[in-house]
Amino acid sequence: MARIVVIGGVAAGMSAASQAKRRAPEAEVVVLERGPHVSYGACGMPYNLLDPARPIEDLVVITPERFRRERGIDVRTGHEATGIDVERRVVHGRDLASGRPYELHYDALVVATGARAVRPPLPGMELPGVFVLRELTDGAAMKRFLAEAAPRRAVIVGAGYVGMEMAEALRARGLEVTVLEKLEELLPGFARPLVDEVAAELGRHGVEAHTGLAVQEIRREGRGLVVATDRGAFPAELVLVSVGVRPNTALAQAAGIVLGASGAIAVDDAQRTSAPAVWAAGDCAEARHLVTARPAWIPLGTTANKQGKVAGANAAGADERFGGIVGSAAFKVFGLEVGRTGLGPADASRSGLDFVTATSTHRSRGHAYPGASTLTTVLVAERGSGRLLGAQLVGAEGVTGRVDVLATALTARMTVSDLEQLDLAYAPPLAPVYDPILVAAGVTAKELAKGRRPS
Repeated sequence: MARIVVIGGVAAGMSAASQAKRRAPEAEVVVLERGPHVSYGACGMPYNLLDPARPIEDLVVITPERFRRERGIDVRTGHEATGIDVERRVVHGRDLASGRPYELHYDALVVATGARAVRPPLPGMELPGVFVLRELTDGAAMKRFLAEAAPRRAVIVGAGYVGMEMAEALRARGLEVTVLEKLEELLPGFARPLVDEVAAELGRHGVEAHTGLAVQEIRREGRGLVVATDRGAFPAELVLVSVGVRPNTALAQAAGIVLGASGAIAVDDAQRTSAPAVWAAGDCAEARHLVTARPAWIPLGTTANKQGKVAGANAAGADERFGGIVGSAAFKVFGLEVGRTGLGPADASRSGLDFVTATSTHRSRGHAYPGASTLTTVLVAERGSGRLLGAQLVGAEGVTGRVDVLATALTARMTVSDLEQLDLAYAPPLAPVYDPILVAAGVTAKELAKGRRPS
């Protein structure tokens, strides 16, 4: 009987294991997960932490016991993969409870080791009250601390998606919140008009934000903590360090599996790695970006689940392909929705593209219909061809649906002129007769026309 081994039991890993078992019911499918949980929604942790009565385990979709009982998958929590021998087709494992090492032969292997939270080498990172937020155990530890220590002040180091979501969650718990960002602007990678709106929203809800400063240390002072920077010190009882993630590729690299330029595992569209009978999926692996046609590393749960299904199917003998990504993402901060897809201006510049950027604002609903708000849209388009390269939006409503439309346009390699002609739905309670997408396309078309020679 063939044995398919999966290293990692979250989004990509359990999608791979489930798909492999469906495709090859007779196969033995084994999952090694060093933590106590599998199949959980890490992206929901800020909203779980917002509610003190909600157990963190609510984020678990399927328990290890259910995987074993209902799907016939041998899920081993508390088991760490310590090495891969690609020549012998063996995974070296360790039972963390007993410390017992063992070898596990595989006929096919899926590496789904995910990504790790960046822990900068700052003095004080190990202090009680200092957290990162990546795994469910991180969320559980923070939830216990909030309940038992009742902190009054929080400092969030890093102003990305998680930093913004946690600013809202901690304010909802009654904490004073300060956000510190090393770069000159919040939300690195987003265009300035959107950043300005988010900064104003933080201010309206009492969040203090500082940019362009470097954290030097976290230290204990009295009964609390102090985050010391090159521009002053900020007191807190809780510190969240949220400065990004990195692909967890140590096992793959030690096994001689090729990494891409991003530092994540290089894979083809079947999720094959450079090693025979080894596939990789999720936050540890690259994906082909459909706008640039190059490998990219954009760790998102949607990608992890889809790549995992492809990897698991192919490990079981299928011939599936992953279609690629355009980097669509969204988050909420207080009363604003923020979303993006494709390339932002900085991305387009790094890719060496000749492009224009256009910003537009328009109503989210029909004229005079009550409750309308303003949507700000930034489109990036290639000069000359007019091809849409990316979009970013912010507003109180209707952002994610429009991001999805624009992601579809990117996948179809549509031009701004194509975008202007889309037949989009209109109803005064839901959208104006000229949708913000159409307005943004018109503004971008005018920007593209500047400097063209008359024919």
